[in-house]
Amino acid sequence: MSPPPSAVTVIGIGADGWDGLAAAGREALRTAEVVIGGPRQLDLLPAGCPAERVPWPSPLRPAVPGLFAAHAGRRVSVLASGDPMFFGIGRTLAEVLGAERLRVLPHPSSVSYACARLGWPLEKTEVISLVGRPLATLARALYAGHRLLVLSAGADTPAEVAGLLRDRGFGPSRMRVLEQLGGERERRIEATADAWAHPPGDSLNVIAVDCAPAPDVRPLSVAPGLPDEAYEHDGQLTKRHVRAATLAALAPAPGELLWDVGGGSGSIAVEWMRAHRTCRAISVERDPVRAERIGRNAAALGVPGLNVVTGAAPAALTGLPVPDAVFIGGGATVPGLLEACWAALPPGGRLVANTVTLESEALLADWYRRHGGELIRIAVAHATPVGGFTGWRQAMPVTQWSAVKPPESAEPAGPTKPAGPAEPASPAQGETR
Repeated sequence: MSPPPSAVTVIGIGADGWDGLAAAGREALRTAEVVIGGPRQLDLLPAGCPAERVPWPSPLRPAVPGLFAAHAGRRVSVLASGDPMFFGIGRTLAEVLGAERLRVLPHPSSVSYACARLGWPLEKTEVISLVGRPLATLARALYAGHRLLVLSAGADTPAEVAGLLRDRGFGPSRMRVLEQLGGERERRIEATADAWAHPPGDSLNVIAVDCAPAPDVRPLSVAPGLPDEAYEHDGQLTKRHVRAATLAALAPAPGELLWDVGGGSGSIAVEWMRAHRTCRAISVERDPVRAERIGRNAAALGVPGLNVVTGAAPAALTGLPVPDAVFIGGGATVPGLLEACWAALPPGGRLVANTVTLESEALLADWYRRHGGELIRIAVAHATPVGGFTGWRQAMPVTQWSAVKPPESAEPAGPTKPAGPAEPASPAQGETR
């Protein structure tokens, strides 16, 4: 089937260059009037391709609409590395130009080549891109026996990955760097992260990691309720058992956005994002010191994309993208806070609020009366020494209200303003944070 006249042909090309292209890709490049791509890809074209060669501008994404408008009515081809729809330019073009305008001719990706060389089943290998992403993104994938393929940002990435593995207690992990996959200059180098001393090599590389922790390292669980010791905090921390129950009530799903209001240590937002690589979160914290600490916790636990907003709610909520769920861990009696969070949710959105004070508990009971949902009390006791014996030490019980926002037609009359003095937006020592 021939493409529509306005179609943009996106052609995947590998390190083997022109020789590795299928007939359809060669024909598209021979007949194109304009070929757009990175300098490295454009240099792979032979002289027999007479098209105007246009390198991508920087920053790329904002320039895409104008770039293609400037070449409207011309036959345009785009060169991309490997499979354009796998961490490639194809996604950006589909989002900006529309998928219906694209004719995509994929080439085997570097990941396919790497799994073929290593004998790894692709479906059981996790792929993490560090192209334009923080190195700390790798941290959430470190588990004993886990196989990773890391898409490198350049020649220095292997040494950086080795350093992160050592810092996180995964120094025994075997690393193999696969360069120029599929090309004449293909090469492999390897060592453990502890012993990595190779100088920077080719910038076109993929890093294979067989994750292996040191004997004294206990990797973190993928389930919510990480040990409290996993977080840097000043006491403002939702303790692990309450945190696990809170995440269950928030019910994170792929691609969803959480508002974590009164972030404290950021533990709820961090574990929301750890639930799935596409989960997003905004942590709102009025204390600048705590806000910086939230950022450090997010990076340490492998979710550096957590967005931290420094400011007091509800004012700081203005202009934030619409959430799928909201968590309020303190300050529930701040005038207008519950109302603002409830109003921001779309139908089907979830709100969860925790408290340990009688004043906030009364307020949550009133919201439960008017909006339904579930009102529970969570009590946790720990075994501790009592002289030469062992007894139970009770932690402060936590009252939790959770609710799903119904369709607007089913909403009751608007809520009344809470009475009484306001609690601080970040809870005092002993609160659930």
